[in-house]
Amino acid sequence: MSFLNNINGKNAETKKKIIAFCTNNDYSIAELSKEMNASIPTITKLVGELIDEGFLVDMGKSGMSGGRRPSIFGLNPSAGYLVGVDVGRHSTSLAITNFKGQLIDYKANISFYLESKMESFLQLASLIKEFIEDNGIKAEEVITCGVNLVGRVNPKAGYTFAYFISEYQSITDILSDSLGFSVTIDNDSRAMTYGEYLHGVVTNEKNVLFINLTWGLGMGMVLDGKLYEGKSGFAGEIGHFPMLENDEICNCGKVGCLETGASGYAASNYIKSKLAEGKSSVLSAKYNNMETITTEDVLYALNQEDVLAIEAVEEVGFILGKAIAGLINLFNPELIVIGGKLAVAQDYLMLPIMTAVNKFSLNFVNKDTCIKFSKLGDMSGVLGACLLSRSKVLGLAE
Repeated sequence: MSFLNNINGKNAETKKKIIAFCTNNDYSIAELSKEMNASIPTITKLVGELIDEGFLVDMGKSGMSGGRRPSIFGLNPSAGYLVGVDVGRHSTSLAITNFKGQLIDYKANISFYLESKMESFLQLASLIKEFIEDNGIKAEEVITCGVNLVGRVNPKAGYTFAYFISEYQSITDILSDSLGFSVTIDNDSRAMTYGEYLHGVVTNEKNVLFINLTWGLGMGMVLDGKLYEGKSGFAGEIGHFPMLENDEICNCGKVGCLETGASGYAASNYIKSKLAEGKSSVLSAKYNNMETITTEDVLYALNQEDVLAIEAVEEVGFILGKAIAGLINLFNPELIVIGGKLAVAQDYLMLPIMTAVNKFSLNFVNKDTCIKFSKLGDMSGVLGACLLSRSKVLGLAE
């Protein structure tokens, strides 16, 4: 049975909207009445029903001083649990929150490599089962689970280009059948955007771009307060914008993609090219042993104040800044957030980013935009998965 089927009565749609308002804040009856454009007696009745059904809870009196203080109502944390899964290149992170979105448990960078095989997805399901069981949670107590995947994801159809199992059964169906509760999938950058929008560095901004700077390069967009997916869920593929003239073949098979110059992959290639020219680095031994130089290796070298790593990240920052200048000219956003694994190098990134932004964007446009680094860091993906899956089950992200 769908979670929303538990909301009873002829006013079910209005009640869902009340729950939706309460996902961002707690409200008094008068405030909900104004937001819903409904009478106070009607809202009072519906809020009472939602409390009886377990979705809302009386939070007590407001903190206002003087006069008669109104009662405040918010989401009931005990209504159920949300599970978030962030599938990376070679590891997976998991999180559980209550219905209010408050974190209960978080496990980062579990060694797990997801493959385009049924067995691999069943292994992922087993990993999720074990995680919720370790927290003493039963499958029937889980409202929904959100799974983040890289690349082009169609969240409505439940398919992704990165992982294809069967044309007859979607990834969401495979996982839902195995786990016994609702599962949704989405693009990792979009989920990170949503996590940052609701619980991160975003305050009151309604037009926000999130740059996911990791091994690859992705983007999520909140436009006019709504998460933007595009027609098939493929919006935000900034990494494959044909911006560079470097004749380098991207992982997508095209030439000149932005990702080939602004990503962890690009930083790794920069370092390898300089090592091939005879330069030295703390990563020289890995290069000589023909080992892959990962994003984590680049960050390690940065912490050692390695000159090549610093140069690589600054080069990435300038190219990314040039792209951000274009985004500012195009979207005129209030805020651009930079997250992802490579974003922890913010001291080395911000100066070249701002240099390029000031050089290539329109001055009267870029003054409207603030650029910040992610507040949630590695947690943005799993927390975003939890919150985005909640919004989907409530019918807010469709």
